Amino acid sequence: MFNIPNLRHLRAISEVVQTGSISKASETVFLSQPAITQAISKLEKNINSELFERTTDGMSPTKQGSAFAFRIDRALEYISDGITESLKIAKGQRKTSVQRYLYNITTTQLKALVAVANGQSFTEASRLLSVSQSSVYRASKDLEEILGFTLFEKNSNGVVVSKAGSALVKASKLAFVEIKQGIEEVNVLSNRHSGVITVGCLPLARTCLLPSTINEFTAEYPDCQIQVVDGPYSDLLNHLKYGEIDILIGALRFPSPSTDIRQETLFESQNRILARAEHPLTKAQSLTLKDLHEASWVVSGANTPGRKMFEDMFSNEGVEAPTRLVEASSQMLVKELLLGSDRLTLLSQHQIHRELNEGHFKILPFDCSQQSRPIGLTVRKNWFATSTQSHFVSLLRKNGLAIES
Repeated sequence: MFNIPNLRHLRAISEVVQTGSISKASETVFLSQPAITQAISKLEKNINSELFERTTDGMSPTKQGSAFAFRIDRALEYISDGITESLKIAKGQRKTSVQRYLYNITTTQLKALVAVANGQSFTEASRLLSVSQSSVYRASKDLEEILGFTLFEKNSNGVVVSKAGSALVKASKLAFVEIKQGIEEVNVLSNRHSGVITVGCLPLARTCLLPSTINEFTAEYPDCQIQVVDGPYSDLLNHLKYGEIDILIGALRFPSPSTDIRQETLFESQNRILARAEHPLTKAQSLTLKDLHEASWVVSGANTPGRKMFEDMFSNEGVEAPTRLVEASSQMLVKELLLGSDRLTLLSQHQIHRELNEGHFKILPFDCSQQSRPIGLTVRKNWFATSTQSHFVSLLRKNGLAIES
């Protein structure tokens, strides 16, 4: 976990930006003027950028300072909303002033909360934070005392965060992401194009959309890291909602599985029935549903869009779906199963375009015009991208249009 400044220091910086005065900020956040001055100087040194211009009239924010203050305000709003939601769950308090909590809660306490939630024990949390177990335990208990409700519960697997605590965990993670994005934006404004974009990737984007976009993006931003995370849709969606990935790319879900995400279609992917090049059915001029029903298949798992489209291909014509199935989520495994047998599969031709071009597979002559699916990006509804992230998204849109055409 990267170094996150003290919450009160962050509030002080935001106040200085708004008021243009350290003395006025001091009255609001209850920190001495020397303490605020020292906090600003320390942060400027750590991020190697000036946040303010010192004048006889006060403090004027630089472009970097204004950008960072914007992210601070978003982070504090997340934490305030998280405290409100936690109190509502724990105590049934619907209207609560959270200011007194914000004055007392520290970054150290929130980092301990997140680490315990991730590690499910104080021992693992101490390892994640590289501090002593007693320090994590003390910070966690201090946070419980400030909030006045239980954050941690023991079970057979270790320590878990309570339902009320989980709301604050999510809010804290999203707040930390905002601070991280703020630092990245400061770097961009200081002509340092570093940073990390974390992308969750589903199968349909792995071969056609994402590789070309990453290659094009990194040619322009060679110092920006791209982290690609694979996994089941439900896991990736959860990581997205908690701020652990920035963008999720792949087949979209309708209706939307959550109210706090936004989906955007980049292109429509047409499904095709595929078989190995020497498969007996490749010699047919046309195929019937009966031919397909008698075949063996490799399909995606239950409750996935791909599986539903496979089943709909038969059920829409009043025919039961085939039963000789192998379920596989790995695209590599699907390809190998097809190459070594007479099985068929229903896939987007974009997923297997290279193998088609190389002659390993063929598209069978069957009308799948109704078997298309929207491929696109999913982000948090309240996500505010950095300029670097925005450029990456613009390339996704451009390359999506190229695939569509």
